[in-house]
Amino acid sequence: MAAAAKKRPKFDFYVWEGVDKQGKKTKGEMEAASVAYVNATLRRQGINPVKVQKRGSSLFKARKKKITPKDVAVFTRQLATMLTAGIPVAQAFDIVGKGHENPGMQELILGIKNDIESGTNMTVALSKHPLYFDALYCNLVQAGEQAGILDNILDKVATYKEKIEAIKGKIKSALFYPTAVIVVAFIITAVLLIFVIPQFESLFQGFGADLPALTKMVIELSRAFTKWWWAIIGGIVGTVLAVSYGYKRSPAAQHTMDRLLLRAPVIGVIITKATIARFCRTLGTMFAAGVPLVEALDSVAGASGNRVYYNGTMAIKADVSTGMQLQAAMNATGLFPNMVVQMVAIGEESGELDAMLNKVADFFEREVDDAVDALSSLLEPIIMAFLGIVVGGLVIAMYLPIFKLASTV
Repeated sequence: MAAAAKKRPKFDFYVWEGVDKQGKKTKGEMEAASVAYVNATLRRQGINPVKVQKRGSSLFKARKKKITPKDVAVFTRQLATMLTAGIPVAQAFDIVGKGHENPGMQELILGIKNDIESGTNMTVALSKHPLYFDALYCNLVQAGEQAGILDNILDKVATYKEKIEAIKGKIKSALFYPTAVIVVAFIITAVLLIFVIPQFESLFQGFGADLPALTKMVIELSRAFTKWWWAIIGGIVGTVLAVSYGYKRSPAAQHTMDRLLLRAPVIGVIITKATIARFCRTLGTMFAAGVPLVEALDSVAGASGNRVYYNGTMAIKADVSTGMQLQAAMNATGLFPNMVVQMVAIGEESGELDAMLNKVADFFEREVDDAVDALSSLLEPIIMAFLGIVVGGLVIAMYLPIFKLASTV
């Protein structure tokens, strides 16, 4: 099977023009292994090919933009809307693909459309692109195909994607502002230490008087930074890269850093609530789609976005597979508040687990919104004070000798 995959011919995109059965001129694009394959496919569709040529790949790649999760969410919503309106799957893919503004996404959608037209079911066609359609997405689509409710399932997937992206955006906005201010403060401080303070130092040497302690400290800091700036910046960049590499490669490092992040003041509470919301939203969506609970927990673990909750979800899966109730398994991990466990228990007893999970997700998403708004209001004065202390302290240190000299004169 591996050998067959290696021998698979390289597929390229071809631009074609032809005439349909009504005699109307039509054109389009197709991913195929050869011109002959394009011709044969078009004839099967009732189109007489007139012109087929390979699309210029270099120009196309230059225009391609990165495919983001938001692109996938928008595509899912558009596809769900079209299928609900009764448009056939392949035609819906064609309409959405050709109308997409991102050429990279357009290529992806039209490639999937060609696979579907050649007889591949939608789940298999999507699973060929795991970078954009993960196991959770494919499992939900498969459940929709098997139950004959693909439009309904895609609507749930679209809602799920939109809510997950919204909560991710909230977390990013909470982290971006302080990070950007710290970076700007570092750059301003470096410029002052390297270029401005040495000018004052040469001026102070002609005073012939003792400098204030604060001024001496800043001048020594400037000398050290001017001499070792490359080591300081290299150390910071190296540390960031090393932490990033270790986080991506080591599950133990992921668990340690994610645990520390969950325990961080203020921001840890926001991340915890966001992770619980994502857990409940994912499990509720999969359970509503008819995916078995044990199988759903695999996808929920992968979608948690936090190694601590990933390990906790896998422990829940192991307990549930032995017959333990979901609420008892969740309670055993110690990762979920009592309110969440009680809501899950009520959902299990009433047979409305998916509805309860979605209500919990709604509650925690609102909590994240409120917490981020409160954090933004709290951070603004703190950050202004931080900038004032750092930059203002350097300026005051440089002007203290001038004030001292003026007072003696």
